[in-house]
Amino acid sequence: MRPGGAWDVVIVGGGSAGSVLAARLSEQPDRRVLLLEAGAAPRRVADFPAVTRDGATVAGSVPGHEASWTFRTELAPGRDYDLVRGRILGGSSAVNGGYFVRPRPTDLARWAEAGGDAWSYERALPALRALETDLDHGATAIHGGSGPMPVRRAGGDHPVARAFTAAALGTGYPAEPDKNAPGPAGVGPVPQNVIAGVRRNAAMQYLLPVLDRPNLEIRGGAVAQRIRFAGTRAIGVELAGGEVAWGDEIVLCAGSIASPHLLLLSGIGPADELARHGIRPVADLPGVGRDFTDHPDLTIAWHAREEALPGAPLDGGAFAVALNLSADQGVSGDLELLVGLRPLDELLPGLGMPRHMPVILGLQSEHARGRLALASADPAAAPVIAHHYLSTAHDRALAREGLRVGADLLRRPEFAGVFAGLAELDDDTLRSDRALDAWALAHLGTAIHLCGSARMGRADDPGAVTDGAGRVHGVTGLRVADTSILPVAPTRGPAASAVLIGEIIAGAMRGEAVMPAAA
Repeated sequence: MRPGGAWDVVIVGGGSAGSVLAARLSEQPDRRVLLLEAGAAPRRVADFPAVTRDGATVAGSVPGHEASWTFRTELAPGRDYDLVRGRILGGSSAVNGGYFVRPRPTDLARWAEAGGDAWSYERALPALRALETDLDHGATAIHGGSGPMPVRRAGGDHPVARAFTAAALGTGYPAEPDKNAPGPAGVGPVPQNVIAGVRRNAAMQYLLPVLDRPNLEIRGGAVAQRIRFAGTRAIGVELAGGEVAWGDEIVLCAGSIASPHLLLLSGIGPADELARHGIRPVADLPGVGRDFTDHPDLTIAWHAREEALPGAPLDGGAFAVALNLSADQGVSGDLELLVGLRPLDELLPGLGMPRHMPVILGLQSEHARGRLALASADPAAAPVIAHHYLSTAHDRALAREGLRVGADLLRRPEFAGVFAGLAELDDDTLRSDRALDAWALAHLGTAIHLCGSARMGRADDPGAVTDGAGRVHGVTGLRVADTSILPVAPTRGPAASAVLIGEIIAGAMRGEAVMPAAA
């Protein structure tokens, strides 16, 4: 018997996937949906803090900002780093770079091996079309024309974007005019959810238009601390302050750090680790927090000819063009060179960054695997996180390749009109594998694209935490629906993938078939 006043669904986290899930499930008027957001829950676009609306910077992702959580990790031995995740309705889609690129068909094929056919490109394409309004292509066989998320490719006429594109094409890399279409990787404009300079986050697009639904309630300032169980059935979410939000079904959409942390605090995880912290195991799932993937990044900083940079505001986001390369194009794995259109001190104001222009190298198919674990049973204690970046020979070789490709492109004649020299890398470092490895370790960063900390897979897979419908193995009434469940991070950024997760899990909860992977 459910407690009085229980909701049909309680969703923890109003980020990209949580916003989608709440909006889609509440389309059914007889389904009562409660969305719990730890941060603020604005009710109008104008109520979002200005830094979360301004798509030309990523000022909301500065550590310590009120719109974000900040978690400490060890990227590699001796290289600590602050991970910033959105703490506001819209989640990280409210503070990120506005990059909205779909997962590749090969990414979806890997996910389908773990989660079933619903994750295949052919089955996911209708959802990818339904979630977007592509303002460049309109409704086509592969693009959507009437979905919640607006997508536009802007900023390509910026002199830096033009120069980089010409340099890449001049080197012989292929053009990739539509990065949300299947086809060979190459250089091309970045699809963005930044429209007329405004970062249109998932909550703006999915939730604000439906706030008047009587069966949907959104609570801001609601910090989840653990899940309540009756035996192995999830029955509620305990909040800071002691209140419990009771529900027939609980869905964690708190992100790939907070969702596995909540599972561990609630007795879902490796039984030996839980016992060390005095937590009674509800389900022994060793995969919680283990073997996550992420994208290491390295900033190739360069000096611009200031007179070549426009002073006018950008219509699009801070990034407009990218070169993507894959293993079948002569590199060791998947690489991305994402070109920033503003100096670092403007992209990340208040951090004392230099006035250098960035090209951000992302290692999109790294072999390293990370670990998230409990620091204590206290919900206020952040988890212990280690990424183990550059711990494999493959990843170090991939970093060297990417750095050399990026430096060579910047020094191409097509870039001469805007380029005034590399800011940090020099020829001696670029020529030496050992010196370049040391440079990479000292300058190591992360895209904060963490995935797989509660990955999906078959029930007989000892590392799997959920199935393809997000249901947590070993218990009932509990799902995870965020990038935690992806077995491996996509080879492009995961913002669009997070929205897709919300659509697929919402479909599963509405009764649409999500077949488990074959044993």
